[in-house]
Order: sequence, then structure tokens, then C-alpha cells
Amino acid sequence: MKTADAVRLWHDEHARFARLLDFLDTQMMVFHEGGHPNYELMRDVVHYLQHYADRYHHPREDVAFELMLQREPALAPQIKRLMHEHRVINTVSAKLYKYLEDILEDAFIARETVEAVAATYLVYYRSHIASEESDILPQAAQLMTEADWALVAAAIPSTPDPLFGKEVGARYRELHKQVALEMRAGAENA
Repeated sequence: MKTADAVRLWHDEHARFARLLDFLDTQMMVFHEGGHPNYELMRDVVHYLQHYADRYHHPREDVAFELMLQREPALAPQIKRLMHEHRVINTVSAKLYKYLEDILEDAFIARETVEAVAATYLVYYRSHIASEESDILPQAAQLMTEADWALVAAAIPSTPDPLFGKEVGARYRELHKQVALEMRAGAENA
């Protein structure tokens, strides 16, 4: 894969993840105000980010990070922080997913507990994406070769994206519709 294509793919995935985080944030505002958010779609956002981003996107980034460190050791503090953030995001997403599952099963979870975990998740994830976009992607474009990207692809083989790919997985059909509606509404308001 050409470096420009690999970097664009990384960026495009970040943009899709950011849209999902915006949706989750909007639903959390409804929750905070005592309304009735769409818990099922909130759960599906977290599930997707756990089962796609945490299993494919972040591990590919980790391999790329290691290759970048071989070429530019001065990036170590930034890259180590980002790799740590992958673990934090994974841990917090598991908690948030569990709380959403519990809510859907009519278990009582204190509003403050759910809001604290969701806020941590959203802040960490957004900050993480912003750091990668501003600091790491430009470095990756300069440091990594096509051979490096081939090593990344070989280490973590890609899988069809079940939400944004050609075929939407059954679990994500409603979320896909919602994201498409919001994108159309955003384009009309622009």
C-alpha cells in the first residue's frame, strides 16, 4: 500500500470514529438532561468501537508506531502515551458498554456513574484522535515506507468494516441509518 493511501485510510477511519463519538456525546446530553436517549444505538457505537477500532485499527496503529520509533526514537514519549491511551480507551469502553447493557436490562445505574465513564471515554478518545491527526499522521507520512505499511497489513490483517464497509452487519444496520441521516442533515445545514 502506498504511504499516502495508508495515511488517508487512517485519517478516514478517525473521521468516522469522530462522527460516532459526536453521536454518543449528543445522546449523553439527552441522558444528562433526564431525557430518553437511544441506549441501543449508544451501545452499538461502543460495541463497534470495541470490536472494530480496538481489534483492528488500534493494533495496526501500534505496529506502525513501533516502526516509526525505529526510524525516529525522539517520538517515544508521544507514541508511548498514545499506546497507553489505546489501553485506557479499551478499559473505559468495556465499562461504558457494561453500563449501557445494564440500563437496557432495566438495572439501576447511578446517572453520575454513567456520565463519568462516558465523559472519560469521550475526552480520551477525542484527544487521542486529535493527537494522532496533528502529530503522528504527518510523521507517519514522512517516516514510513510502502514496505512498512505492508508489515502493518501483514501483522494485523484487515477485515471488512461492519458499519462503514460495503456490507453493513446486521447488528449495525440501525446505527448505519442514523449516521447516514445525520450526515445528510449536516450537509443540508452546511
